[in-house]
Amino acid sequence: MKYTQGKFIITKKSAVGQNIYSYTISCPEVSSIAVPGQFVHIRAEGHTLRRPISICGIDPGRTIRIVFEIRGEGTAAIARLNEGDLIDMIAPLGKGFTVNDDFKKVILVGGGIGTPPMLSLAEVYGSRAAVICGFRSCNAAILQEDLKKTGAQLILCTDDGSAGVHGFVTDPLAELLEKETPDAVYACGPMPMLRSVAELCGKNVFCEISLEERMACGIGACLGCACRIDRNGEEHFAHVCKDGPVFNAREVIR
Repeated sequence: MKYTQGKFIITKKSAVGQNIYSYTISCPEVSSIAVPGQFVHIRAEGHTLRRPISICGIDPGRTIRIVFEIRGEGTAAIARLNEGDLIDMIAPLGKGFTVNDDFKKVILVGGGIGTPPMLSLAEVYGSRAAVICGFRSCNAAILQEDLKKTGAQLILCTDDGSAGVHGFVTDPLAELLEKETPDAVYACGPMPMLRSVAELCGKNVFCEISLEERMACGIGACLGCACRIDRNGEEHFAHVCKDGPVFNAREVIR
């Protein structure tokens, strides 16, 4: 796993939702090798442990984009950084999604703050992708305009019915799977959602899911982000930070 540690300039900062921020970071050496599904490990001022944040966008040889939500003191410290400041990160880390130029139809499923990694995939697949996003309400929805610009089919779901489909992301996913078998389904979000997506795909649809776990080192040196996987009928422990965060949905023991 090739990665670098350094301090990089934040070239753009914006608020994309309540307590949700977007940073564009100038890092040619990172963006040249990063792939959708990988993450960065950011040092938060005053805190010992770094915070893992998914890569949202990649401009090869120039910048990456991250979108994150304030969930505690660490991410709050990161959110206090501004344009022109240096951000200390180790990147790119982890195993990303399997991207195949021969795929003709893919479905991307993002739940809440699991939506950002779907944008980098949508930028790769464009009109070959259908993107299903799920949020609590219309006020919580993020990155909808960015996703539209990719040319992908966009389906918005809200728990309260305030916008788009009233219900969970699995409802339109089931409908799409009945109409046509895609080459791949990719998903990122809370575990109950990932579990349902994996069950719908079963054994007939290639499905990859991105897991969220608390991390300490971010490079596989500790056991802070261990998860159970099944490979060839045998149970193993894997590191989400190194062996993941993306796994074949059939392997994850949920």
